[in-house]
Formats: sequence, structure tokens, C-alpha cells
Amino acid sequence: MRRRPLLAVLTAGISGALVVSAAPAPAAEPVVAAPTGIVVVDGMTQPVFSLADAIEERVYVQTTVDTDRDGRFDRVAIDISRPRETATGDFKVPVIFENSPYRKDVWGDVPYPSVLVDDLPQNGLTGRADRRGADMTAQRAAAKANLPGSLDDYYVPRGYAVVLGQSVGTGDSDGCPTSGDQAETLGTKAVIDWLNGRAKGYDADGAPVTAGWSTGAVGMTGVSYNGTLPNQVATTGVKGLKTIVPVAAISSWYDYYRANGLVVAPGGYQGEDADILAQFTAGRARAEGACADELAEITAEQDRITGDYSKFWGDRDHLDARKVKASVFVVHGLNDWNVKTEHFAGWWDELAQHRVPRKIWLHQGGHGGPGNNATVTLPDGRSWTYKQTENRWFDFWLWNVRNGIMDEPTAVLQREDRAYTTYANWPDPGAREVALKLAATDADAPGTLTSGKRPKGKVEQSFVDEGRTLHPSALVAGADAANPHRLAYLSPELTGDVRFSGRPEMRLRMAIENKPGANLTAYLVDYGPAGSTTAPKVVTRGWTDPQNRTSDARSAPVRQGKLYDYRWTLEPKDYVFPAGHRIGVVVFSSDQEYTLLPLGGTELRVAPHRSELRLPVVGGRDVLGF
Repeated sequence: MRRRPLLAVLTAGISGALVVSAAPAPAAEPVVAAPTGIVVVDGMTQPVFSLADAIEERVYVQTTVDTDRDGRFDRVAIDISRPRETATGDFKVPVIFENSPYRKDVWGDVPYPSVLVDDLPQNGLTGRADRRGADMTAQRAAAKANLPGSLDDYYVPRGYAVVLGQSVGTGDSDGCPTSGDQAETLGTKAVIDWLNGRAKGYDADGAPVTAGWSTGAVGMTGVSYNGTLPNQVATTGVKGLKTIVPVAAISSWYDYYRANGLVVAPGGYQGEDADILAQFTAGRARAEGACADELAEITAEQDRITGDYSKFWGDRDHLDARKVKASVFVVHGLNDWNVKTEHFAGWWDELAQHRVPRKIWLHQGGHGGPGNNATVTLPDGRSWTYKQTENRWFDFWLWNVRNGIMDEPTAVLQREDRAYTTYANWPDPGAREVALKLAATDADAPGTLTSGKRPKGKVEQSFVDEGRTLHPSALVAGADAANPHRLAYLSPELTGDVRFSGRPEMRLRMAIENKPGANLTAYLVDYGPAGSTTAPKVVTRGWTDPQNRTSDARSAPVRQGKLYDYRWTLEPKDYVFPAGHRIGVVVFSSDQEYTLLPLGGTELRVAPHRSELRLPVVGGRDVLGF
């Protein structure tokens, strides 16, 4: 007699609750599900329901917000796909919910403000009025376009309902877009409330619609903005949201459009700000019509003059995990310069502080997920693809399948050779902060990095901002030679591999000689051996506004020619510097890819003997060898 595979069939219990029964036998082949049940093989639901027979419906959920101020609560449009009830009608299913502002009718050529300015706005002068960027918004339209049906195709056959929502103020939903604030959060939360019988929903004719088919258990997911909304909603502690899988997601909108008081763009979208994104998602007709006043308020309140943290940004800060009840599976690219790595790292720290059940998957790609077929082998020898891991995560938290996923290593990380490995946590618990001291013995020649004693002397070094005309690649190149537009500091060649895990911190003593303000940029760079032809690799970056040296929320005057101490963190990273390479720090002013670009000529002076880079090295100072 053939042994039955490991499976679980969910059926309706006496009180309507779902009951799991499992046969503890090794997996062999799938067994067809009972008419009202799901099938689980190897701890993972199987595609046993017909997608062609799925029930499809459109519902308009009433929210508790009125973003267009017309005196009526906004309704948001959602599209539902769920397995067809084939027997008694008692079969209830959990929901995978993706909300998005990009479903339809985006303004693909919304004009961007120019980043070419005569002087930095915080210096009291105005920028040029010319605008550019239509091509960038077209790129965003393509990059952010929803992939319709992908969640439906995969999860409906596995016994889930899939809900695809349209954010408040976008597509077929009412209202005006608000770019990440509490109104947008509550507009998304209303869908979960409706799925749990706490909010009203209507069909296209205005007839009430309920979600009697829903268990009330909801998981949210999505990429980029679609992944940010789960973070936002989780912070409300809404009942019924059991888990979220935010991929390449924002956790604080201030960190998306600003950095330590400086106006800094998301990678690839120079000039974009919260108002541009709101116009893009609204669509041109709505942006120039019914929502023009509301969007103008965003333009005024976002403050591209000082770059300071304010109530506007506080309303869009979702880093408080005190109310989070949902588990969180964080997914992010270590080379994502659109939604930069501080977004996952800051959120991860918050989740840890509040002991939220969590898992993290970090890959070597940029903005997006790791790819469904990315594969990790666990310490026990089992291998899972990313998509299987996501599937098992949802099964555990939404169908209550006891598949052991929470007993597996917390962190999955793709190394530089593209192989995946596992760690107990992230950052690596073995990382220890090491001070790499900047030093120079010549006013012009490149300086050094050392973890030991600095050379004697207090030489100061200067450079002149020319970031408007010089790309960062030109400023990073040729670090063994002097460059009047940047400073470089390099370690000796490494005697062994050196891995760091976490946030590097720059501590720089610097003066602005001839302006009341400046951009300030630092790059951490992997250089090959001296004299080699190995191209330098930018490992991570960070920016700060010298006027915000004491607080992101308050600009303070800078006395020209006076040395001040500046501290700021570079974007978090996990990286291995190979043996024989050198660790480099490059300091310059305006960053052509991220900051506003004033006319050149700002002079800056650095005191290397009072400056250092704090690097979280796995194994601490002993592994450095210098």
C-alpha cells in the first residue's frame, strides 16, 4: 500500500473555525484536495483549485478619510479573485492583499523640478526655474507598473483569495493621493477592516457587499510603494493583519527624499519629491483638476529649502513598531539606491526592539526582489527558492500550516559570488565597531586609513566642489593621485578578507570656507592593490547637510572658515573586502546622482587628524591587519 504524503486538509469546524489535520508521513506525491480543503505537501500549499473557475468581483470599500475634502468619505476600489466554493459554501479562505497607487492612469510625463541651482536654497538664494525629467517619469511608469495577475495566478489555486487594491486618490478610487501619510495608511487599512466585517463595501450599483468568504486573516505584500503600504498599515496594529512581506519598501519617507537635512533624490529619479510622486500617481486630469489644491499643499509643506525633518515628514514616518502585531518578512536588495538600505535596516531594528516575529532575505540586486528562483540551502541540507519561502511564510501565518519556517535561520543573505547563505541574524552578531582613522602627511596627496596610531602631524586638506560637472565615478577614480575636487583616504592592502555588517559612520572635522552651506558626501569604496587596473567599486554612500549638524529637524548657521565636527551614517551594507584590496573613503561635496547641484566653487577644508570612519567589522579590529 502506498504511503500517504505529508499533507494537511483544512475543513470547516463546528463553529466555523478552520481545523488542520496532518498525516506525519514523508512526502511522496500530491493528493487531490477535498472539495472544500487545501492540500499541503512538504509544508507548502499546492495548486489544486482551478484559476479559470475563480470568483472575480470588484468592491468599493468605504474608508474613514476624506482626502479630496468633498464632505464624503473616500471609497477605494479593490479587485478580488478567490477559489470558487464547490460544496457547502462554508469554505472560508485567508487573503493576500496588495495595494498600489500605480494600477492605472498615472501621469507618465509629469515635469520634474531641475536640480541645477545657482546656489543651494538653504543658502538663501533661489534655484533656476527650468524643469526637466519627463523621461524619468516614463521610466518610473515602466518600472513601477503592476504585474497584473501574478499573485492571482500563484496563490488562488493554493486556496487564497487575492485582493488587488487601488490606493486612495488613484485609479478608480476616490480622493487625492497623499504620498505616504496617515490618510493613505487609513485608506489601506479600511480594506482589512472590510475583510473582517468592520467596514462597509459596495458594488458598482451601490448595493452593500460583505466578505463572508474571508477568514479575516490577511497577509500584505508588494514591491517598492506596493511594499511600503504594508509597513504603513502594520504600524496601526489593525486586527486581522497577520503578516506582511515588504519588498524593497520604504519605512520613512523622509529617508526616501532627504538625508540628514539634505535634499537627496531616490536613485535614478533626480529631482523627484513627494509632490512629484503624488502628481504621478494621481494622473494628470486629477492632479491639475480636483486635487490641484491638495497637491500644492504637499509642494509647500515638503520644504525643499531647508530639508529639515518636520510634521509633514513625521506624518510619513512609519518606523514606530510599538503597535505592530503582524509578523514581518523583510526582503531588500543590498544594492538598492532607490529605496536605500536604511529603509530595511531601520525597520528591522524597530521590529527587533519590539520583538516582532520576523525574517529577512537580502540579495545582491538593486531595486526589487531577488527573483522567484533564487535558492538558499539551509543548514539541514534542504533547499528552498525565494518563492517557496514566501509561500511557506504565508502558509504558516495565514493557514496555520506548521512547516517549521520559524525554526529556520532568521537571515538569508546573498554573498558577492551570488551564492546564498544563512545567518542567525542581521547585522552579524559578531560585528564590532572599529575606528579607521583618517590621516595625511601632505596637504595635497591622498591620505591613509589606519586602525592604529596616526602619523604625527596635523596637516589639513582642502577641495573645491565641482560635482555639477564631475560625475562621482570621476571623483572616485584615481585615488592614488591628488584631485582638487575630492579627498581620498586608503588603507594598506588587506592580508585577508574583511567583512563588515551594518552601518558605517563618518566622523569628519570640516570647515566651509566661502559659503554659509554646502552639500557633504562620503563614499566607501573597494579599491584594488596599488597600481592595479581593478576598477574601484562603490560599496556604500552617505550625505549630510552641515547646517543640520545637531539635528535633522533644525538648521543652524555655519560660520565660514570654522571647523565643526560632523557625524552621519552611510547606508547600511553587508560586504566583504577581498584580501589584497584596499578600503577607501572618498569625501566630496555635491553628488551628481543624488543631491542638488549648485554652481561650482564652494571651498571645503578637512582636518584628517580629527576625523575617522567607524566600520562594523565582523571579528573586530584583529581581522584588519593594519
